[in-house]
This record gives sequence, C-alpha cells and structure tokens, in this order.
Amino acid sequence: MNTPLTPRTLALAGIFQAARLAQQLAREGRVEAQAYLASIDSILKIDAPDPQAVFGGIAGVRPGLELLRDKLNSVAGPKDVELARYVISLIQLEGHLRQRPTMLSGIRQGIETAIQQMQFFESGDTPSASPHPLLIEKLAALYTETISTLTPRIMINGEHGHLTNPSTAAGVRACLLAGIRAAVLWRQLGGRRWQLLFRRGKIATEAAAMLK
Repeated sequence: MNTPLTPRTLALAGIFQAARLAQQLAREGRVEAQAYLASIDSILKIDAPDPQAVFGGIAGVRPGLELLRDKLNSVAGPKDVELARYVISLIQLEGHLRQRPTMLSGIRQGIETAIQQMQFFESGDTPSASPHPLLIEKLAALYTETISTLTPRIMINGEHGHLTNPSTAAGVRACLLAGIRAAVLWRQLGGRRWQLLFRRGKIATEAAAMLK
C-alpha cells in the first residue's frame, strides 16, 4: 500500500471530505463530528511530517476515502454532481492561490496566529470532540479575507435557514479552507486534475485498499 498513489489518495480524500462537510452543513446544518474535527485540525498542521499526520491517520479521512471508493466509479446523482463541482472549484482555487505567494504567506501567518490564540482556550484535559467555536470563527474569517477574494468563488447551495445561521456559515467557510489545505497537499504530492478523469478506477481501488 505504500506507493506514491497512497499519500496522494489520502490528500484527495481530504478534499472530498471537506467538500462533503461543507455540503452537509449548508443542506442539513450538521456534520459527522469526527470527520469535521479531523478536517478542521488538518488546517492547523502546517508543518506535519507526512500526509497521514495531517489528517490524524487514515481514520481522519475515512468518510473521504469512502466517497472516493463509492463515487468515482458510479453514476452521479444530483448531490454527487454538486459535490464534484465543489471539489473541482477547490482544486482550481488552489491553483490561483499558488500564483499569489503573498496571499499564501498571509494564510500561513493567519493560521499560526490562530494556533497561538487558541492556546489560551485549551483546557489541557482530554481532547475536544469538536472544534472550538472561536477557532471556527477565526478560520472562517481568514477564508473570507483571502480565498473568497479569488475567482471563481465557490457558491455553496443549501437551505436558507442554515446558510443565514452565522455559526453554520462560519463552519462552511472553515471546511472550504480545509479543502484548500488538502488541495495544496494533493498538488505537492503530484496530484493533477486529469488524474480525476483518467485514473478514477485506480484511485477508487486505492481508497478501497486503504479502508481495509
């Protein structure tokens, strides 16, 4: 399993998982807690030694791997098309971000500042089962100040009641930032858009193997 495709698949699962989390928040106002925590935490791990450390191991992106396994070789439904649009948009935005080193540096600095500030709110007891609301607000604000200024902007569809809820809207933006983080990692590992078309089967098979 330790092939170049393995870490790349892990990073791609991170993109799919972040996109699905944003979709769920916008449409249902809720998310799977463990996946949400792992995706948000991945933003903070800017100096992780390897892809598994970014997501806290395979378990951290299990829902994303399941999406790769189940969706890449199936007929797409309406929600799948929407999810695919979010994934492609995240990959496109990462490409635009790569051409703006000043913005990229600003995002890193913003994340480092958020990490330092959140140290004052950590209890030091057992790890939290969900991201701190203040952290979500800070990451959402960072996304708004940086990524959301790039074009094309990601337009998230969902229920009006959820999208107008400040905490839910902040969660959506934080998930999109997690998707950008995963897209940066995927690109660094050799990920390219054409692979989603011509290596769908191999990626799905690799995801299935990793889930075992």
